[in-house]
Amino acid sequence: MDTKLFDLSGKIAIVTGASRGLGKAMALGLAQAGATVVVTDILDTKEAVTEIKKIQDKSIGLQVDVTDKISVDEMVKKVKDTFGRIDILVNNAGVLRSGNAEELDFADWEKVLNVNLTGEFLCAQAVGKQMIAQKSGKIINISSVAGLFGSVSSAAYCASKAGVITLTKTLAAEWGKHGITVNSICPGVFATDMTDSYLKDEGFNTMINNDVPLKRYAKPEELIGTVVYLASAASDYVTGHALVIDGGWTAAL
Repeated sequence: MDTKLFDLSGKIAIVTGASRGLGKAMALGLAQAGATVVVTDILDTKEAVTEIKKIQDKSIGLQVDVTDKISVDEMVKKVKDTFGRIDILVNNAGVLRSGNAEELDFADWEKVLNVNLTGEFLCAQAVGKQMIAQKSGKIINISSVAGLFGSVSSAAYCASKAGVITLTKTLAAEWGKHGITVNSICPGVFATDMTDSYLKDEGFNTMINNDVPLKRYAKPEELIGTVVYLASAASDYVTGHALVIDGGWTAAL
């Protein structure tokens, strides 16, 4: 096998929501594969950037609000001015607000849809313009298995993640002619700050043991192979796909 298929040397990657959790793990993985990574988040990125700089010293951090078009446009301008191009976008920034549909606060609904769906669109749109000019690029939108089925107390989250999958397919259909691939990843249960309260719940852990064929939840670094594959030449003929990484959970439903 030609290992160069997965080599990202010389590539410039943006990862949103990369100060911690899945975003940080994917940013580290892309750097390990050779990419120069731009770590973005509304939170402080210093810790993540320090780790990544040990691998790729040209990597930088930017504070970005993905729900603010001006902030997103400034991110793209800064990356283009600094590195000259953008080869990879990992649209990862996301939030979770739970609550029964009849009681869900409208502000929580708006927050989840604005970050998880509108934020991914704004980033894809701004980066997509640069990729169209380059006639190449890889966009990876982070969805969820929650975008594939309904889940109690998760109306906003499920709706946003289902929207990401369909947005991915639409962008893939539109931008393929420009040499751009657009795919989504649908993670199952991973151990992150977002899922910490769930993983401390005995009932939730029992559900995982009963319903997930691999009988466990995943570690963030177990997403690295997937994101490197979708960012690399190994996936050049893959576009519009929603790749499920869930230990077999949805297969067993």
